[in-house]
Amino acid sequence: MSVRALVVLTTGAALLIAGCSSSVGGSAAPASPANPASPSTAASSAPPSTPTSTSTSTQPATSTQAGSPQSGSEKSTAGAVARYEAFLHAVGKEDLATACEIAGPAAKKAEDEGWGPCEQTFPITFQMISAQQKAALRGATVDPGRVTETSSTKVEIPATAIRATVKFSDSDIGDATMEYRGGQWFVIDD
Repeated sequence: MSVRALVVLTTGAALLIAGCSSSVGGSAAPASPANPASPSTAASSAPPSTPTSTSTSTQPATSTQAGSPQSGSEKSTAGAVARYEAFLHAVGKEDLATACEIAGPAAKKAEDEGWGPCEQTFPITFQMISAQQKAALRGATVDPGRVTETSSTKVEIPATAIRATVKFSDSDIGDATMEYRGGQWFVIDD
């Protein structure tokens, strides 16, 4: 399963929940209490509509990137690996702002296809990952020997390259394509 498939799957679940909620209560609002962390998380990671929201929602990703030699901003396979590791750690910590920032291009494509914004759909992904898997993701690394550089701006990272205390397969987390855009690596939908 690719990262896009994971986003699509979680978005589909969100739409199903919203659809069920709207047929019972007339609106999608009742779906939020099913995930108590989502309302506060989504509110704190709202799309940049005010300067305050923007600095708050991007701060975790920025602080991870600033001044670190493994920040993921280096235009190399090592930079892509570091950035993907930051993504895995963010998913393990349920850090919505960082996960959505790094997976921004893939999430934007899913949103354009009608799946909804990352801040609303990605929390479902967090619910689909077991506590044991989340703990493993927080310390996960990527075996650079299993990573393929397909061009100077694209790197393929298979699920089998993830090194963690729990083994992840393609059906658990999926393969990822990282692309270098605007001085940073991002998970894209390829």
